[in-house]
Amino acid sequence: MNKIVLGLPKGSLQETTFLLMKKAGFSIKLGSRSYVPVVDDPEIEARLIRAQEISRYVEHGMLDVGMTGHDWILENGSDVVEVTDLVYAKQGMRPVRWVLAVPNDSPIQSVKDLQGKRIATEAVGLTKRYLDKNKVKAEVEFSWGATEVKAPELVDAIVEITETGSSLRANNLRIVETVQESTTRLIANKAAWADKWKKQKISQLALLLNGALAAESRVLLKMNVNRDNLDTVTRLLPSLHAPTVSALSSDGWCSVESVVEESFVREILPQLKAAGAEGIIEIGLNKVIP
Repeated sequence: MNKIVLGLPKGSLQETTFLLMKKAGFSIKLGSRSYVPVVDDPEIEARLIRAQEISRYVEHGMLDVGMTGHDWILENGSDVVEVTDLVYAKQGMRPVRWVLAVPNDSPIQSVKDLQGKRIATEAVGLTKRYLDKNKVKAEVEFSWGATEVKAPELVDAIVEITETGSSLRANNLRIVETVQESTTRLIANKAAWADKWKKQKISQLALLLNGALAAESRVLLKMNVNRDNLDTVTRLLPSLHAPTVSALSSDGWCSVESVVEESFVREILPQLKAAGAEGIIEIGLNKVIP
């Protein structure tokens, strides 16, 4: 049987990735001490690996495909196929940032002030390229963790990844500049991408993952509408193309369906009710495939 070997990120992205895979249609089981997740698709063999390492294993062919941050692809200099951009992170559906941060009372106000200073970070390559771009010479040391607590006693500044900045603020640090923005990517080994069957399987996976992400912020609205009010109601409804309108068994009545942004629902529901819509139902979605 044909198979692809998929690298899933262990660590901060693990739980969110497993939930996304489930919405995409793949159930994953993992023992408490196992690094080999079981996927309910016999054509997918999974491995649980640190996101920092996935791009290297994909590049060298140990994995056919993997999910990892664009930052780690750049950090490792990995030569891989970036199949699709998956905008999600540990705490939400948004990019993450690597930022330059210093203690609140530090005199450092910009990257230019780092000349001759010491910086701690896990992303040494990203940081050195950032300094080179700004023509700044500083010492960059690899941090094995707990980077936020190293300034100011051990280093002058840190470069750390953040979604909300809350951990930095909790450690009395302020953000000076953004070094690199990053999103999760589905990446493939070049040889796997050149294989017809594997490319098709990876493309199907990309389609389903993107469909699951597209559904995260959308819901399906269903309602009954008298034909006399149909034009007024449908003009209120945004949709991917146009609302779906079906005749009901009751004369003069229609069923109307539309996929809308969830954040828009609280504004539009009172307007729909006032326009004559009845029996309005809001339904969560697993996938939206444009």
